Amino acid sequence: MAKITSIADLKRFQQEYRSKKEAIAREKIIVNVSLATCSIASGGNMVMEVMQDEVVKQGIANVEFVKSGCMTYCHSEPTVEVALPGQEPVVFGKLDESGARQLVRKYLKYGEVTGMVIPENFTRVEL
Repeated sequence: MAKITSIADLKRFQQEYRSKKEAIAREKIIVNVSLATCSIASGGNMVMEVMQDEVVKQGIANVEFVKSGCMTYCHSEPTVEVALPGQEPVVFGKLDESGARQLVRKYLKYGEVTGMVIPENFTRVEL
């Protein structure tokens, strides 16, 4: 990556990043697993491993797993945000092994909502 030395460089970098992100979103299922301290303590690592295993078992090839920090849903950990191609992300919470497998089998594979959906009641700021 080139060194950013001005506001114009930063804006150019932002635009390039957004364009790449949008291209990925049109083609891939993005699974963002919260792995902040509270999520790890609640089984977040296990949920990610189970989902990765189930994706392979179900033969779903267009999935990209991402790890993130706090999503501010400590009351519902472990939490996973899933963005299906061309759709707004949906956040699922209170996942266990069974719920994680069901999430892959139903939502990732067929788009059928399953489990506990956490409604977004605030707007996130993206740079």
